[in-house]
Amino acid sequence: MASPAKGARRKVTLERTLRAGIEEVWELWTTREGIESWWGPEGFSVRVRALDLRPGGELLYTMSATAPEQVEFMKKAGMPVSVEHRLRYTDVVPQRRLAYLIQADFIPGVKPYEVATTIEFEQQPEGVRLVLTFDAMHDEKWTERSVRGRASELDRLEARLRA
Repeated sequence: MASPAKGARRKVTLERTLRAGIEEVWELWTTREGIESWWGPEGFSVRVRALDLRPGGELLYTMSATAPEQVEFMKKAGMPVSVEHRLRYTDVVPQRRLAYLIQADFIPGVKPYEVATTIEFEQQPEGVRLVLTFDAMHDEKWTERSVRGRASELDRLEARLRA
């Protein structure tokens, strides 16, 4: 089984300026209703089972492929169509910063490992500058998938804010 070396992974950063107020953006990242309205790449849905927004608290959710092409991809990759996730918050600074660890435990043939993510929020005149930084995955193929997935999530967040 492949396994990433502890502490050896590079960081990946995505940035967006969201045309919204900091309160609305924060709410979409930190409430059950907000998270369920946009979280996950295009073609997936999320159902929040539990949310404890504090350092050491957890977000428990189920992510399910819903679009036919995503369902087909998951099945061909030998992965379940729905995956239970447990995210543990490591830092919560209201309207400024969220950080969490999540297990990458859904990849066939790869020993589970933690992926760290940090989201910085900064209100600016043109909107909220959001900086999302996360660990690269165990290899370049999975890192590229992760980047595409996270970019798709941010596209969904922007669409939700426009709605």
